[in-house]
Amino acid sequence: MIPVRCISCGKPISAFFDEYQARIAEEEDPKVVLDDIGIKRYCCRRMLISHVETWE
Repeated sequence: MIPVRCISCGKPISAFFDEYQARIAEEEDPKVVLDDIGIKRYCCRRMLISHVETWE
């Protein structure tokens, strides 16, 4: 489960995770996807890019 907020800055990021995963599965560039959904800070980008889903 992805954290609700970025650990570094506190911005809510969990709302973007489903869209990010769906678009990455369609083989889009992660940089373009993050720019499109409005994730600008590198700490928030790190949270989405490096997350490994362990709950199924």
